[in-house]
Amino acid sequence: MTSIFDVLRRPLVTEKTNYQVNRLHQYVFEVADNVTKTQVKDAVETIFDVTVLRVNILNVPAKRTRRARSRRLMVRNAAYKKAVVTLAPEDRIPIFEGVE
Repeated sequence: MTSIFDVLRRPLVTEKTNYQVNRLHQYVFEVADNVTKTQVKDAVETIFDVTVLRVNILNVPAKRTRRARSRRLMVRNAAYKKAVVTLAPEDRIPIFEGVE
């Protein structure tokens, strides 16, 4: 890794992650493929100025899907790595605030 800003790629915002943010204080990010838990913790604490209690990392496998027009055409969605970051109850990340 060249910098801490290369660790986090984008936040993942779905119905499930919205529930995790509001009830469990867990935030989900897509991260680079070669990062570790300590690198994710350092990046989140430095960028957002919060206290990280725990980091869980998952490898999401690639999936094959079909296109609607031609049911035979198989398309492969790429695999990626995601991190579930648990924060202290008093901390919040502002990019997730608009979704309720």
